[in-house]
Amino acid sequence: METTSRSMEIAQIILDQIKYADRSALMSWGANNFCALSETKEFQGGLSFKVNGLTHKGWVKVCLRWVDDYTIIFINKNREVVKISEGAYCDMLVDVIDWIEKK
Repeated sequence: METTSRSMEIAQIILDQIKYADRSALMSWGANNFCALSETKEFQGGLSFKVNGLTHKGWVKVCLRWVDDYTIIFINKNREVVKISEGAYCDMLVDVIDWIEKK
């Protein structure tokens, strides 16, 4: 139970950080199907969501690493990883996801 609430808390923090950086970002990416990611050996948790952007259609996983930065994983509709961006901080989330979206 405690792990679940911690996962939800991390997912909500990531969502809040994205909204704080750019209120319309999630809408412009066509983001939906939000899901909290569980803790793993590599990550404290994270947030996954589906996007329907101009160039990237599929999923985005924002994973909080134990060293307090983010790994952002882009997955296409065939469930293949198409790009991984490591070492992002909370103030960079929107820019990194936008950069992939507009590529």
